[in-house]
Amino acid sequence: MSRFTDEMYETAASSDAGIVIGEPEHPARHPWGRIHVVARHVAGGLAAAGVGPGDSVAVLAGLPVDIAPVCQAIWMRRAAVTMLHQPTPRTDLETWARDTEVVVRMIGAHAVVLGSPFEAAAQVLAAHGIPVVTVGELRGAHPVDALDALESDVALQQLTSGSTGSPKAVRITHANFHTNAYAMLDRIKFDVDSDVMISWLPLFHDMGMVGFLTVPMQLGAEIVSVTPLDFLRTPMLWAELMDRYRGTISAAPNFAYSMLARRLEQAPDGAVDLSSVRCLLNGAEPVDADTVLTLAAAGERFGLDPAALAPTYGMAEVTLAVSLPSPGQGMVLDPVDPDLLAAMHRAVPSTRSNARRMVTLGKLVSDLEGRVVDEDRNELPARCVGVLEVRGPSVTPGYLTTEGPRPAQDADGWLDTGDVGYFTEDGLVVVCGRIKDVIIMGGRNVYPTDIERAALTVRGVRPGNAVAVRLDAGQKRESFAVAVETNAIDDPAEVHRIEREVVHAVVSEVGVRPRTVAVLGPGSIPKTSSGKLRRTHSASLLS
Repeated sequence: MSRFTDEMYETAASSDAGIVIGEPEHPARHPWGRIHVVARHVAGGLAAAGVGPGDSVAVLAGLPVDIAPVCQAIWMRRAAVTMLHQPTPRTDLETWARDTEVVVRMIGAHAVVLGSPFEAAAQVLAAHGIPVVTVGELRGAHPVDALDALESDVALQQLTSGSTGSPKAVRITHANFHTNAYAMLDRIKFDVDSDVMISWLPLFHDMGMVGFLTVPMQLGAEIVSVTPLDFLRTPMLWAELMDRYRGTISAAPNFAYSMLARRLEQAPDGAVDLSSVRCLLNGAEPVDADTVLTLAAAGERFGLDPAALAPTYGMAEVTLAVSLPSPGQGMVLDPVDPDLLAAMHRAVPSTRSNARRMVTLGKLVSDLEGRVVDEDRNELPARCVGVLEVRGPSVTPGYLTTEGPRPAQDADGWLDTGDVGYFTEDGLVVVCGRIKDVIIMGGRNVYPTDIERAALTVRGVRPGNAVAVRLDAGQKRESFAVAVETNAIDDPAEVHRIEREVVHAVVSEVGVRPRTVAVLGPGSIPKTSSGKLRRTHSASLLS
């Protein structure tokens, strides 16, 4: 028996809540009960196509009103969902199709379900021998009842960021889903009767798919959902939806909060009312303290409670949430000595003016335990920096790769997160960066995120568009380069100023000098489908 899907079907039968789509031009509300009716038809179409227990189905669709019933229908057939990365207007469709073919073969997809606005991809996929069925075709099928799923069934095969070329999928079971959902909801004190979720997150990313589609569909929560393109076109729409629907909970990566802060600074008094918001989760990329503080100041005029701003830590391998702050805790900073952090790998509290303000990410959610280990996997005490490991019932059993399945846990159930960080004495989690990205200079550990934050303070650098790349990796003295984007790329004098000031900012803040600084035009820095920096791919820009 799957508690996850059983609860979802019970929600459909008893809840009046639903999902609102189509804002701002054509808002329409779809109750979860109606979503389930559609899902039964889609499940019938999948059954007719031969989809059954243990199969995999890939989904390429952009609208939540399509994705919700399709995913639910796949689970009704005891099959696994894989949300494919979506092509953008800049994407070379032939390259995308080749990469998608690798993913489809890797997961052994029975078919790819296509929905709006990607119907045009059918011809490209078919040319690569990939079977395709459309949402419209499935909706017209005869309805069927759900098969009884098991806790151990794989529900989601979440592609990791940038899964092209050599893709990898995290396998999330029904039990993983149920455990992490309740761990998250317990920490933020979610009230299904009063909380309203607002989201523009992409549903091929785990934060959007798990946190802002699956969880509300499972529990019967009210959610207003628009697309990432809607947000990027009009960032203030996010705030306007919080106002219009009295939204209480939302989430986004750090760069989005930077964009929102700028729009709020420019907005007239009374433009929106954000007093209903009680939890804005900040995750999926490193959290910048200055961004959070800027948003708190910009939102004050509109009733935004600074305590609602909640830095978090999550990863697909743990279904979604690793650590979350308690409600009303807000951002908690941990000022530490930068020299001892870099040279001694210890986060020693400091009150000096040069203290490095580390953003804490709350405590581990319930049912999850964690530790920090050294290179020999010896457990380290609080405030010692090492590799973060976690274990618990929300941790994935393993990955699916082009070479076949691969376990994620060791013999004792520990998952190596690949992140470097530490725990405070109070159990707060701090992440310093990815272990593969750490730059070693003169025996010091230098974290790219610190370099990037310094570069982003320079006037003219586009928010969220700075990347530090290590050079000469593995040699006695590594070095690094920095790339930043600017809208003033056609002004040579402005480009030269930005180059000079980025060097100065990095040296002043981090104490090390980049070998080179590249100033690039908008869209030049490679990012994953979810907006994370692709440091390895960025190296080609700086060679």
